[in-house]
Amino acid sequence: MADKLNEYQGVTGRLHSTRDKCKERWAQWKEEHPQGVKEAVREALYAIPSSDEPPERVVREGEYSDLFRRKNRLELMRISAAVMGIEFSYAGETAFVSPTLLQIGVPHQQMTLVWALSPLIGFFMTPLLGSLSDRCPSKYGRRRPFIVLMSIGVFLGLILVPNGEDIGYALGDEGPVNRTVVPSALGPRSSALEVQNNNHHPWGVLFTVLGTVLLDFDADACQSPARAYLLDVTVPEDHAKGLSTFTVMAGLGGFMGYALGGINWDETSLGELFGGHVRAVFFLITIIFIVCVTATITSFKEIPLNEIGENDDYKKLDNKDQFEEHFEESENIERDGLKKETTSYGSLNKADAPVDDENTGITIKIPVEGHTGEPLSLKHYLKSIVLMPKSLRIVCLTNLFCWMAHVCYSLYFTDFVGESVFGGNPAAPVGSESRINYEAGVRFGCWGMAMYSLSCACYSTVIEKLIKMLGAKKVYVGGLCTYSCGMLMLCILRARAAVLLFSWTAGIMYSTLFTMPYLLVAHYHATGMWDSDGGGSEQERGIGTDVAVVSSCVFVAQLCISVIMGFAVKITGSTAAVVAVAATLAGAAAFTATKITYLDL
Repeated sequence: MADKLNEYQGVTGRLHSTRDKCKERWAQWKEEHPQGVKEAVREALYAIPSSDEPPERVVREGEYSDLFRRKNRLELMRISAAVMGIEFSYAGETAFVSPTLLQIGVPHQQMTLVWALSPLIGFFMTPLLGSLSDRCPSKYGRRRPFIVLMSIGVFLGLILVPNGEDIGYALGDEGPVNRTVVPSALGPRSSALEVQNNNHHPWGVLFTVLGTVLLDFDADACQSPARAYLLDVTVPEDHAKGLSTFTVMAGLGGFMGYALGGINWDETSLGELFGGHVRAVFFLITIIFIVCVTATITSFKEIPLNEIGENDDYKKLDNKDQFEEHFEESENIERDGLKKETTSYGSLNKADAPVDDENTGITIKIPVEGHTGEPLSLKHYLKSIVLMPKSLRIVCLTNLFCWMAHVCYSLYFTDFVGESVFGGNPAAPVGSESRINYEAGVRFGCWGMAMYSLSCACYSTVIEKLIKMLGAKKVYVGGLCTYSCGMLMLCILRARAAVLLFSWTAGIMYSTLFTMPYLLVAHYHATGMWDSDGGGSEQERGIGTDVAVVSSCVFVAQLCISVIMGFAVKITGSTAAVVAVAATLAGAAAFTATKITYLDL
C-alpha cells in the first residue's frame, strides 16, 4: 500500500509529506520545550533536571554545603577531569613506550616482558590500596590524597620514559656510534641490539623501564580513587549522570591523546625545541595531565573520615551507608518473586545506591567490602579466586580472553602499523626511507587508536539500549565476534584504510569488556541466584570481592601477553602476529561467552 501511495504521490508529493511530518515534529518539540531553543541547549549543557520534587539531600549550610546540592554538567566535567588526564597519559604510554624501549637497546622479546612488571605489582597492590583509601584519615579527605599520590607517580613516569636514555648518558652510559648523525624520533630496533655489550646502556634501560612501570601502574591505580571521589562529592541523584560524564571524559581524553601522537611534531618548532616527536608529545601530555588533575582535586572539598563518623548528616553521603540501606531493602524482596526491573545492574540502570569498587578500575553500584562487611583483604581476595562458582569462573575466563585480545592491540599496535602496514624497518639507518616509513607508520597507528577510543565512547552510549533490545548474550558474543573479524581482516589486508576502519572494532571490544562482566556479576547477586554448581546460600560472596576478582583478569592477561607476544613475533618473523593473536583470542572469548549463565538478561 505504501509503495502504491508513493507512486501516486510522486517525488513532489513525498517531499510535501516529509515537510508536513517535520513541521508536526517541530510543533511537538516546541510544546515539550516552551522555554525555547536557547534554554533547551542551556539545560542540556548544565543538565540539572527541573523536577518539582526536591532531591533527598537538600542544601545545607557549612563548609561542605556544596556536597549536598545537585551538580551541573560543567561541574561534573571538572570533577571527572582527572580521568581525561589519565587517558591522555595512557595514550602516550600505549603508543610510544614500546618504540622507546626498542630505541634504547631492549630486544623485542625482553621489551614485551617489561609490560609484565606493572600488572604483577597491581595484582597484589590494588586490593590494599582500595582498603587504605576507604580508611584514609587525612584532613583533605579519603580520595584526594590518593589521587595526588598516584598522579605524582604518573608525572614521574611521563618524565622518565622519554628522557631515560639521556639520563643514562649523563650517568656514564656509552653512546652509540651514530648518535650524532641524525636526530631520531623513535630510535633504532636492530638485530645488533641482540648482541651483548653492543650499544649497551644499562642506566638508560633502568630509568626508562622504571618510568614505564610508574606510568602504567599509577595510571591504573589512579582511576579508582578518581571514581570514588566523584561519588563522594555528588548526591545520589547525580550519580548516574556523573558516571556517564566520567566515561565520556575518559573517551575524549583517549581520543585526543592518540590524535596528539598522530601529529608529526618533528616538523614543528615544538618538536625541534624538545628534540623529537616523542618528547614533544610527552611534554604536552604532562602539561595537560597536571591541568586536569588540578581541576579535579580543587573542585570540591571532601569530608574527612573522622567528621563522617561524628556527623549524621555527613554519614548519609557515605557510599558504604547508602549501599547498606539499599541492600537491606533488597534482601526483603522474596527471591522467587524478584522482578527484573527491581534489580541493580551496576552503573547501567538505577542511581539510588552507586558505590565505587576501590579494588578495581571499574565503577558499579556495589560495596567494596567482603561478605563479612569488613574491608576487602588480600587473603579474602585470593581465597575468592580459588573458591568461585562455576558461573563466575566462566565469566572470568571470558574476561581473561577479552583482556588478552585487547592488550595485543593496545600495547603493540603502533609497532605493527609501522612494520607490517607501512613496510618500515626500524633497523634501517636513521634518515633512510625504510626508517622514515616506520616512524610515519607509528604516527599513523596513533590515528587508528584515536578511532578506537572514539568508537568506545560512542558505543558506550548505546550498549545499554542494545542489551535491552537484543539481550546480554547477543551483545556480548556479537561484540567479541566483531573485534575478532576486524583484527582478522586487518591481518589479511594490512592497508592504511583498514587501520582506521577496523580500529573501530577495538572500541566495541573495549566497551564490551568494561560493561558485560560487571553487569553479569551484579545480576547474579541482585537476583540471589547462581547455577547449581556453586555460589548461592552455600557460600556467601561479597559483590565487591567478585568484581575485584573479575577485574584482576586484566593483570593476568597482560602478564600472559607479555610472555607470549615476544615469542609469537620471533617465530612468525612479522609483527602481523600481533593482530593475528588478537583475533584468535577474541574468537576464543566469543566461544566461552556462549557458555555463560545469563539468567534472564
